[in-house]
Amino acid sequence: MARVVRFYQTGGPEVLKIENVEVPPPGEGEVRIAVKALGLNRAESMFRLGQYLEDPKFPAKLGYEAAGTIDAIGSGVTGLKPGDAVSTVPSFSQNQYGVYGDLVIVPATTVAKHPSNLSWTEAAAIWMQYLTAYGALIDIAKLGAGDTLLIPAASSSVGIAAIQIANMIGARSIALTRKGNKRDSLTKLGATHVIATQEQDLVAEVKRLTSDKGARVAFDPVGGPTVAKLAAAMAQLGILFQYGNLSNEPTPLPLMDVLGKWLTIRGYVMFEVVSDPARLKRGIDFVVGGLASGQLKPIIAKTFPFEQIVAAHRFLESNQQIGKIVITL
Repeated sequence: MARVVRFYQTGGPEVLKIENVEVPPPGEGEVRIAVKALGLNRAESMFRLGQYLEDPKFPAKLGYEAAGTIDAIGSGVTGLKPGDAVSTVPSFSQNQYGVYGDLVIVPATTVAKHPSNLSWTEAAAIWMQYLTAYGALIDIAKLGAGDTLLIPAASSSVGIAAIQIANMIGARSIALTRKGNKRDSLTKLGATHVIATQEQDLVAEVKRLTSDKGARVAFDPVGGPTVAKLAAAMAQLGILFQYGNLSNEPTPLPLMDVLGKWLTIRGYVMFEVVSDPARLKRGIDFVVGGLASGQLKPIIAKTFPFEQIVAAHRFLESNQQIGKIVITL
């Protein structure tokens, strides 16, 4: 028997239940992991709320990121063995697999051996944030030295990953946050510049910081009315990634800037990259190299014990954190 988190209806954090269930042996192409730590993600909160890309099927499991040791392997699995220290790459449906538990089963193709210099807590906090940022910024946009990158919601784990990746390849990052109370923290985390959007004119500041050229890439999980300001702050032939809808307000199409600057507004989710084996391998190699060199380092906002999964989800939705929230087991 193992402790597993499940929920039976959509709603707030309180719908999450810790239950004792029997976890079967892994099937063909699967591995079973004894979990040491879990990383929380907005995608899981949205899945729990019924606002994600797929609707939960009840009783629903939850969770994309876990780190631990392989407990058992199914038939046909190669390159992995019991005792291996691994972490899960978010490239499966939460309706089929979920990693909130002591003992979990995932496809072997979604398991990676992380660098040995990472703690369990850090290992549970790498793949979602770094592969999400890598896929848009490096794989698609080919962000390079000298480019300027706009990062809304910069204090999120993915926002911090984008800052670190920009620094890694010599690009300049402009971190966006609503209020100035996170300015010092974002600067210490490596942001070249920080704009508090409720206290400063976003467009005027970006133009000032870029000598009126604008940013070549924007990486936005928020959407809503601010998209018009992002487009106005973009450079000619810029690319604006929309990889989330945290605003939940209507998102206008800033047509005059799109036409006048020949902009690309591109929908993006990480699954575009991780579902392609060749692109996924390049992404894993990029991230592992950055982690090994120390240029990429996960920032842990707060840890909670497994028994406090409801409180951890409440903290996730408070927007107080800077970095990743991790559950320890």
